[in-house]
Amino acid sequence: MQKPLEDILVVDFSQFLSGPSASLKLADFGAKVIKIERPKTGDICRELYISNVKMNGDSSVFHAINRNKESFTANLKNEKEKQEVWALIKKADIVIHNFRPGVMQRLGFDYPSVQKVNPDIIYGEISGYGNEGPWKDKPGQDLLVQALSGMTGLSGNAGDGPVPMGLSIVDILTGVHLAQGLLACLVRRGINQEQKGGLVRVSMLESAVDFQFETITTFYEDGGEKISRSQKNNAHAYLGAPYGIYQTEDGYLALAMASIPELGDLLGCEELLAFTNPRKWYEQRDEIKRILADRLRDRTTEEWLRILEPADIWCADVLSWDELIESEGFKALDMIQKVQMGDGFTSQTTRSPLRINGEPLLSSVGAPKLGEHTKSIRKELISRN
Repeated sequence: MQKPLEDILVVDFSQFLSGPSASLKLADFGAKVIKIERPKTGDICRELYISNVKMNGDSSVFHAINRNKESFTANLKNEKEKQEVWALIKKADIVIHNFRPGVMQRLGFDYPSVQKVNPDIIYGEISGYGNEGPWKDKPGQDLLVQALSGMTGLSGNAGDGPVPMGLSIVDILTGVHLAQGLLACLVRRGINQEQKGGLVRVSMLESAVDFQFETITTFYEDGGEKISRSQKNNAHAYLGAPYGIYQTEDGYLALAMASIPELGDLLGCEELLAFTNPRKWYEQRDEIKRILADRLRDRTTEEWLRILEPADIWCADVLSWDELIESEGFKALDMIQKVQMGDGFTSQTTRSPLRINGEPLLSSVGAPKLGEHTKSIRKELISRN
């Protein structure tokens, strides 16, 4: 299958997670992504370990987010090597970075400078908090942005204090948003011959705020009332009962939106039959959730699912990763692919979640060793200048 972005060249200065997650999306679409890395150390993410998991010399995080890319080492303070990078930029369709405001200017690769040598360039940049304002020089780190964005006030039960998400959610979201902007500019370039390039900017804070568009809209419409989480089984600060995860006799059960009296009937719980007014399902959600929690502990998850699913109640088992991977529903998606590095090292990782014409976007190429492609890139793209 020919991928949509074949023949698109991306020069990627970014490090850590947010920028590389954007270039990963482009690589999955078939773009040739060249990581510009510092000699000896490379992308700092090579040393960013999760539970000390090291894969073939680099962190598992680096491998997960940099598969299907090429590594070109260059000391940007060395004029000869800097000119080699300029040679790549002249042929590039897209340039990406996620440095703090001002860094690319000091290096000489800011958008105005790049645009002079390549007027058609699509230039993408990620910052922590934008290029203006009192926060622009703060470190754009995922947990810190979660904390500043109000996101940590949504999870956990009332009284738990702020609860961050257990993933680098802001990094990944920001990368997705940047990729969207870059793809939009590529579409415009294909439609409008007079508008070939463009500057795409997104900050991690803006992505975190956008992620909360549903709750922030409600906050404004609600007169700025303080967020109120459920005392028990909270899963969404602005939704009423039964929304939450409940312990059963042998595990857990997730319940989404449902009629409380109908649940009462199905569960054989007379106490719930009295809650006939839907407005009360929010106003009295703590009381309703307490009743539900007590009742759901009486049987196994499977027993409850056999009752609720045929009645079209939105519910689900709560799976761990090992249980998910062994489930038939997961196997049917075929989401895991094997990738191989240039030295033969193989590993398993996720694939792109997208399918085109029914075909998944697969790539068997693993993450690059530091500087692995420097010589071949010089031969293919630089020596021709």
